[in-house]
Amino acid sequence: MLQQRTIKTLTRAVGVGLHSGQRVELTLRPAQADTGIVFRRVDLPEPVDIPITAMAVVDTRMASTIGAGGAKVHTVEHLMSACAGLGLDNLYIDITAEEVPILDGSSASFVFLLQSAGVELQNAPKRFIRVKRPVEVREGDGNHLKWARLDPYHGFKLRFEIDFAHPAVDSTGQSVEFDLGSGNYTRDIARARTFGFTKDVEMLRSNGLALGGGLDNAIVMDDYKVLNSDGLRYDAEFARHKILDAMGDLYLVGKPLLAAYSAFRSGHAMNNLLLRELLAHEDAWEIVTFQNERHAPAGFAQPARAW
Repeated sequence: MLQQRTIKTLTRAVGVGLHSGQRVELTLRPAQADTGIVFRRVDLPEPVDIPITAMAVVDTRMASTIGAGGAKVHTVEHLMSACAGLGLDNLYIDITAEEVPILDGSSASFVFLLQSAGVELQNAPKRFIRVKRPVEVREGDGNHLKWARLDPYHGFKLRFEIDFAHPAVDSTGQSVEFDLGSGNYTRDIARARTFGFTKDVEMLRSNGLALGGGLDNAIVMDDYKVLNSDGLRYDAEFARHKILDAMGDLYLVGKPLLAAYSAFRSGHAMNNLLLRELLAHEDAWEIVTFQNERHAPAGFAQPARAW
């Protein structure tokens, strides 16, 4: 039986929110089988649980925000991406503010925290959402076209194409494909950082966003070049970060997908629209388990690999 996974022991992190600039503490705790991933706002007079589902997403401007019972948690996608990359099914995430800390702008720190806590197999079958037919969402046309799509696939792979007319992005490649079965998430995707432009920072901060952003937790570019003294971590780091984001956004469906995801200029909003479109058509998906691990797609049966 391909089993569900949680962590063995609790682990903690402290940081600041990318947009709020607030100090925030995270405590990641093991959860029983079939719990799913649950964020808990422990700073409120009465703690509020926000279980992960596609319908729990309440805002997709600049980040993925989930909410329930009047409470919200912003910028969940990098931590959710780490959970997806390591195949974690069940986890409690206690948080002391309304935004997940940005840490270094990638999911690498979350991967380190989760792997340090250890991964534990649980006596319950891992449940997947298997896509049975293509599902697609599109917006705009011409130079404003963007789309995202899921196709049937025995595994999980993602292909993302960005379209930034900027010298630093043009020189690194604007398209990346990653297959969980043949690639290594921690090596190939997890270290890719979020990115932004100096010309946008003033506008964002005037709107109360990017208050915690800087060169230590994002790739920052002016009109010509990358300003970070250490340069880029990957070729196509920009497109790789969009894969990282997409993995986190798609894991908000609550279970791992068996599908091929492809997208052009997509973002948090379109990724969530794609999940809602999938769930709205019962003929497009089914829940499956694997009693025999040998029948499971590559990338899911093996233990989570370290760096």
